[in-house]
Amino acid sequence: QVQLVESGGGLVQAGGSLRLSCAASGRTSSGVVMGWFRQRPGKEREFVACIHWSGSFTYYADSAKGRLTISRDSAKATVYLQMNSLKPEDTAVYYCAQKIVMNQITTAQSYNYWGQGTQVTVSS
Repeated sequence: QVQLVESGGGLVQAGGSLRLSCAASGRTSSGVVMGWFRQRPGKEREFVACIHWSGSFTYYADSAKGRLTISRDSAKATVYLQMNSLKPEDTAVYYCAQKIVMNQITTAQSYNYWGQGTQVTVSS
């Protein structure tokens, strides 16, 4: 069984930065894909970024490019989302997720495991 626990969310001013963490317990491997999704108020859950556990592959939503960086520390079984130049529209609950097959990587329904989410609020 895999458990994912997000942390690092909070309240920041526009233009500020946050670093989200997702600690994975249970079995992990270099073959899985770790993803970050967000759910903004009144919106459906949307893809933000993902990384192959090996670190050799990353993919970003257009809204994340240039501002957000996904990374992982295999020794700590933790994936990170560094968020810079935050905007009010980044306000959302951010979820960490894991899938075991590298296909449909932007589709939330294809991910097998989910954390509980961490709230990010960006004020103007």
